[in-house]
Amino acid sequence: MAVPGAPASPLLDAKQPLNVDLLDATIKAFYGAGSNQERSSAEAVLKELQAQPDAWTKVDTILERSTTEQTKFFALQILESVIKFRWGALPEEQRQGIKNYISNLIIKLSSDDQTFRRQKVFLNKLNVILVQVLKQDWPHKWPTFVQDIVGASKTSETLCENSMQILKLLSEEVFDFSRGEMTQAKIKDLKNSLNSEFKLIHELCLFVLNASQKPDLIRATLGTLYAFLSWVPLGYVFESNLVEILLKLFPQPAFRNLALQCLTEIGSLSVGQEAETHFVQLYVIFMNQLVTVLPITADIPKAYQQGSDDEQEFVQNLAIFLTGFLKAHISIMEKGPENQQPLILGLQYLVNISYVEADEVLKICLDYWNLFVPDVYTTSQTTDVNAAFSFGPMRTGPSRKNLYNGILSKLRGLMIARMAKPEEVIVVEDENGNIVRETMKDTDTLARYKTMHETLVYLSNLGHEDTENQMLEQLKMQSQLQNGRELSWNGLNTLCWAIGSISGSMLEEQENRFLVTVIRDLLNLCEITRGKDNKAVIASNIMYVVGQYPRFLRNHWKFLKTVVNKLFEFMHETHPGVQDMACETFLKICHKCRRKFVQVQIGEQDTFISELLNELTITIQDLETHQIHMFYEAVGLMIGADTTREKQEHYLGRLMGPPNATWGDIISQAAAQPDILRQPEVVRNIQNILQTNVSVCSALGQPFVSQMSHIYLDTLNVYRMYSELISQSIQTGGPHASKTAQVKSMRSVKKVTLKLIETFVDKCEDLGLVLERLVPAMMDPILGDYARNVPDARDAEVLSLFAAIINKLKDRMQQEVPKIFEAVFQVTLQMITKDFSEFPEHRLQFFSLLRAITNHCFGTLFTMSPDQLKLVIDSIVWAFRHTERNIAETGLNLLLEMLQSFQHSDFATQFHKTYYLNLMQETFAVMTDSFHKPGFKLHAKILHHLFTIVNSGVIKAPLWDETTKGPTAYSNNAVFVHEFVSDLLSRSFPNLRPAQLQACVAGMLELQDNAAFKDHLRDFLVQTKSFSSQDNADLFADEAAAAREAERQRLANIPGMLNPNEQQEEMLDA
Repeated sequence: MAVPGAPASPLLDAKQPLNVDLLDATIKAFYGAGSNQERSSAEAVLKELQAQPDAWTKVDTILERSTTEQTKFFALQILESVIKFRWGALPEEQRQGIKNYISNLIIKLSSDDQTFRRQKVFLNKLNVILVQVLKQDWPHKWPTFVQDIVGASKTSETLCENSMQILKLLSEEVFDFSRGEMTQAKIKDLKNSLNSEFKLIHELCLFVLNASQKPDLIRATLGTLYAFLSWVPLGYVFESNLVEILLKLFPQPAFRNLALQCLTEIGSLSVGQEAETHFVQLYVIFMNQLVTVLPITADIPKAYQQGSDDEQEFVQNLAIFLTGFLKAHISIMEKGPENQQPLILGLQYLVNISYVEADEVLKICLDYWNLFVPDVYTTSQTTDVNAAFSFGPMRTGPSRKNLYNGILSKLRGLMIARMAKPEEVIVVEDENGNIVRETMKDTDTLARYKTMHETLVYLSNLGHEDTENQMLEQLKMQSQLQNGRELSWNGLNTLCWAIGSISGSMLEEQENRFLVTVIRDLLNLCEITRGKDNKAVIASNIMYVVGQYPRFLRNHWKFLKTVVNKLFEFMHETHPGVQDMACETFLKICHKCRRKFVQVQIGEQDTFISELLNELTITIQDLETHQIHMFYEAVGLMIGADTTREKQEHYLGRLMGPPNATWGDIISQAAAQPDILRQPEVVRNIQNILQTNVSVCSALGQPFVSQMSHIYLDTLNVYRMYSELISQSIQTGGPHASKTAQVKSMRSVKKVTLKLIETFVDKCEDLGLVLERLVPAMMDPILGDYARNVPDARDAEVLSLFAAIINKLKDRMQQEVPKIFEAVFQVTLQMITKDFSEFPEHRLQFFSLLRAITNHCFGTLFTMSPDQLKLVIDSIVWAFRHTERNIAETGLNLLLEMLQSFQHSDFATQFHKTYYLNLMQETFAVMTDSFHKPGFKLHAKILHHLFTIVNSGVIKAPLWDETTKGPTAYSNNAVFVHEFVSDLLSRSFPNLRPAQLQACVAGMLELQDNAAFKDHLRDFLVQTKSFSSQDNADLFADEAAAAREAERQRLANIPGMLNPNEQQEEMLDA
């Protein structure tokens, strides 16, 4: 602690009376502009003073004598700390003294209007402290509190205004902020007390609202009422004139927002049929008043933009009221023609508010439209067969659709005008109005696009013609604006994003007609537009729209050819983002239309791919490296669509001709002069050529074999040569040499080589070729190099490659596994067991390799020595203890698969006798650690396996230690496991009662069904209290995944809801 300055030290002498002037000076030094030393000295004194057990006894002296607000607040902090943390330890008379002191001080400051206004901030802090006392003592030790405060409030308007603040704070503390602050029993107690005492509070609020003329008091009362309204019994709302008073206050600007917030709380309540007439009456009167306050003809977006903070808040509150009321009561308002008019009026207001340029307001509206429109769509699809037998008005589909026709049409216009940017569009406008490439995804915009896309698809399904007409009308307007040189980027963008978002929602014939017009108009617009930025905007919109309609392109060859040639044009456009979008769209189109490019189409002399390969170098000459890789992947997809092997090899040879020529030059030069491989330009060229091969191989698959055969041995030679160069650099430059730019670039060549081989292995259908030609050739250059290298120069991709080979060849790799183990096992474990952070990729790939061996070459585990097997098991335990989710998950999957394999082997008894108890203990340790919650599904499967296997007869020997306990200590293994787990859990969770514990363990042993076992484990975790106050969503990950899949299936049944590029569909020709 800093030594307190000499002048401030007397403050810490508990025997001396507190020198308030000195305290003022010390606090002034702490907050003032003195030196750092003065501030730290003052801080040390104040902290020590605050920590003194009797510091609270000096609070009254400080408050009376201090002349600075900061010192008074310091005193109140001391008092608040005592009440929060030491209240129960204080004697009753001291607690009573503090209560009386605070209450009297509040009354004193609240009785006079001038003092009340001047000391408002100080008084607010006192109110907070009083509420802290109430949380401790009310109701049992201060049962008359509500009566006292209500009685005192009727004596003075300023006192009443402050009382309202106290009651509001109390309601918020109990109902909003109590979680984690108080026990559940205490919260329940306070809620019951507030419920039972609310009659007095309600009467006080009504008394003020009926009688007072003081605006500040009325506002305070409305604020308090708002805090209570979400939970009060309904009788207090409708059996008094409360709603009537609120509706009278609503038109008055001074009270409008607070009254509207209170009406929102009331209007959002969902209750039984008995209150329907009250809600209808509230809404109808409100709408009549709203028309006078804000006419339906008003330009709400403009008014919002130019309005004050209060006026902007009013528009947002109005949106919250309308959405809240209609969510709860739209079905009531639909019932009679006399209610339908105000209902439609409210929806029109909401449509108008949706145009406001404020994200928060738009989000409120969109959330409602995303509930309203699907509801109308659902009822329009199915007519309730029971409606004919009901006594209420019929709610048939068509009648609802007709009722809302006008609103639905306006909503289509809204969605078109305000559509959010989809993920695929990367050409955007920056804050300076310039068109640039997007550098970072905006998650809020993507979430808004998802909502608007879903809503517009429903709207399109509810009225295809209106959707088409509005979109074409907007496009025509954009063309006219361009002719007048007034192109609106935003208008064109949102229109094209809206057009792209409804792909698949129309019937095919209608979609064809619609798109012919759209694409023709957009292409014309691109031709007549001048200016680089304008062209970039239109280019991005063309690319997005055509990329969203693969079905149309497949069925219209001339359009497909025109569009692809246009994309090739855009590939020469150097405006940021345009080339990227052109390549991405080309790749997307090739995924869906690839067969069209390898067939001679009507009116053509040759296949499109032949023409493309003739112009290949010209087409890609302006592209960057990563764009060329994308282009090559797209052409690889085309080649893969041809059905004849000879043509595939021919096209592949032509496609790879340019990179192969460069590759050949480099190889021949390197043979004569190996040092050229060090040159940065050569390293870059090799890396790009290999990456180009990876792109084509990933798209083409098995037919890539001719190219692979051509370059494979040379590739391994290059790999070996770079390994030697890297080793030389590290030997001469030390371990730090591995971090240099030159070594990093050489290692990147090795990594992409491994990626190429792994990709080919994954795609190859000729397993004999992989086993007989690829694997033997790579054992020393790749596996031997890994073993020989220093840790910093070992590539995790080697582990990934051999895992892929074993997963592909399965037990055919049995003979090679010992060599793999010898090369990678010991050296990798030494790298990854030092700590939890170094070599993260090696960790993950090492356990993936172990998993592949366990699943496909399990027999090799039996050839290990006991020490080696123990090392494997320890490394698995170490993996699932890891806090990195993917590593822990790989470890858990590996353990589960290994346990299942050992269960059916001849070594089951020996294995379980050695490792069963340790694995049980380790699994419980991670399952009960909240850091590992995401692994709960696998924890449950492993524990279920371990508990069921002891009853299955697989383990033929006792699991307990026979040397210390004897062979007959337990009647069977199940009895021993019951005792072992009970003892383990009782030591870990002493809060669990013995009866609880016995029931938990018995359930674990008895439950055979996996789902029931998992539910039982969940209950156990909640009982341990380790997980009771946390977000336990991960414990229900399976259920959440099932719900997501069910929702996806539901959406898949709605035309146009799923992105056409994410759907698996047949490559059918028209």
